[in-house]
Amino acid sequence: MKTAWLIVNGYMSSQKFDEIYMWLIRAAKKKGIALKKLPNDQLASIFPLGGGRTFREEKPDFVLFWDKDVKLARILEAEGFAVFNCADAIEVCDDKALTYLRLKNTSIKMPKTFAAPMTFEKSYQDFNFLLKVQETLGYPMILKENKGSFGEQVYLVNNYREAVQKIKEIGHHEFVMQEFIEHSRGRDVRIHVVGDQIVTAMKRTNLKDFRANITNGGTMEPWEPTKEQQQMAIEVCRKLRLDFAGVDLLFGNDEEPLLCEVNSNAHFKNIYDCTGVNVADAIIGHLMKKTGR
Repeated sequence: MKTAWLIVNGYMSSQKFDEIYMWLIRAAKKKGIALKKLPNDQLASIFPLGGGRTFREEKPDFVLFWDKDVKLARILEAEGFAVFNCADAIEVCDDKALTYLRLKNTSIKMPKTFAAPMTFEKSYQDFNFLLKVQETLGYPMILKENKGSFGEQVYLVNNYREAVQKIKEIGHHEFVMQEFIEHSRGRDVRIHVVGDQIVTAMKRTNLKDFRANITNGGTMEPWEPTKEQQQMAIEVCRKLRLDFAGVDLLFGNDEEPLLCEVNSNAHFKNIYDCTGVNVADAIIGHLMKKTGR
């Protein structure tokens, strides 16, 4: 039987995460692959950072990296493991500023976005940068921490005073300031892409919150992406070197797609409940083809 590793975070456990892991393990089993779940804290101490490669008599056919421990992903790549998604793709998707920067000056349309200056203090003492940014973005404005999930680190501010207060609350965490797309208030599209193919998609709507996330009270419905939405989702994954991802798109003023963010290990339980499509099957099938197994 072919073997593979499923790398997860050893310090994060919940029913939602465990369910995703089980779906992936079951999908692999159906394809004749023994997918072994390994927490990152069990692997970090096995591979030294220096001194050449560590000899391992048995090596998995591939590593399905369902975590954001980029350093560990890079270590595994340096050891010669086939890691998916690759470490670079995981790192870029885990940092929203890096995502926008990597796609800057490409065909991908995005909301106007500015990176907050780096600070060594716990919070900003000077807000001249905000005064300059608000001249371009105006209000309402989106403040978005570079690292965050489920929409929990995304904030809408309506004026300078609110912006300053929220930035003080964000503290030393890096963040971006972004144009608020009013036409897409409380609605977006989540598209799952695997191996340059659209696997499934859903539209999310929230009438009570500017964020469309299901965890914030949004509702979902199956969605047939437009040609433009499909092209953007696939092109984003190509440019970010993603083998699989959940791509979130906003609706522009003329319903044209705008990139919101990209998830390198997007949860797929909600979209299964919505569309009946099991993304885990598509991921495992793609990795088998990619590795020639």
